Amino acid sequence: MNRTTVVGVIGAGRIGRVHGNNLLRMPSVRLKAVTDPYVDFASWPPAPVATAKEPETILEDQEIEAVLICSPTPTHADLTERAARAGKHVFCEKPIDLDPERIRRTLAVVADSGVKLQVGFNRRFDPTFARVRRAVTEGEVGEIHLVKITSRDPEAPPVAYVKTSGGIFLDMTIHDFDMVRFLTGSEVEEVYARGAVLIDPAIGEAGDVDTAVTTLKMANGAIAVIENSRQAVYGYDQRVEVFGAAGSAEAANETPNRVTVSTGAGVRSDKPLYFFLERYQASFVAELEAFFASIRDDLQPPVGGADGLMSVLIGLAASRSMAENRPVRVETP
Repeated sequence: MNRTTVVGVIGAGRIGRVHGNNLLRMPSVRLKAVTDPYVDFASWPPAPVATAKEPETILEDQEIEAVLICSPTPTHADLTERAARAGKHVFCEKPIDLDPERIRRTLAVVADSGVKLQVGFNRRFDPTFARVRRAVTEGEVGEIHLVKITSRDPEAPPVAYVKTSGGIFLDMTIHDFDMVRFLTGSEVEEVYARGAVLIDPAIGEAGDVDTAVTTLKMANGAIAVIENSRQAVYGYDQRVEVFGAAGSAEAANETPNRVTVSTGAGVRSDKPLYFFLERYQASFVAELEAFFASIRDDLQPPVGGADGLMSVLIGLAASRSMAENRPVRVETP
């Protein structure tokens, strides 16, 4: 029988609620406490769980073995270090920080503490994308030539969020940078990015773009293209394709059902699932299962701190490329 891992969640916003509710349904895991200085816990979580304003409730609890950090990005590195020094395994939502040097210092603390660290790049655990990865590793597509990722949100975020997000490449495209590395098994050497403000002028006034295309040169010789939009009126558009010498593997959008209606007026199907909470629900569960398996079986987490650092380095190179209108090599980790 698997032993029970006692867990605390720091941050009870949108993603903290998703993880918290998933933890309550997971066997061999006991969610003991949730902390957040800004949340009214009157109606959440839906189970007898301790709640508090300050993270010390979790960090100083000797029974809690693992911590999920779901608080705002500027707090991630500090809380990761504090949890690691307290001897607790850490699952940290992306990014660890927006400054590579700060991330490196945090990773050094984690290494010195001897705890596990997993970064929340959940899309690696999506069953559809995982199948595309298997098509690569099992040689079904042959040597990779091209990778194309389409990632379009259903609506633009509030401008207040944009101002603190780090920009589209470090907030939105960062998932796609990680997906390129995951699908190809190769590192990004060079980036060329272009962006525009085509949806909301206020996003441009905040110093960001809402539409972008990024071309990436991979170490294995392949070329990847990522296209992003902050607003697709038909729903959450999430597609990937890997094309190689022996064939291709393509993941289409997920819809509420697989029905296609054909009539004299045309052929139609339902729109894609609305947003990431609906589209990636299974992956949120699977990434936590992998995290707890790494603790129980003393394995390396499948998405470690180095992966978190690498995606930030790619994002910074993309931001610089767009600003300077030229290809930029990615800094070595």
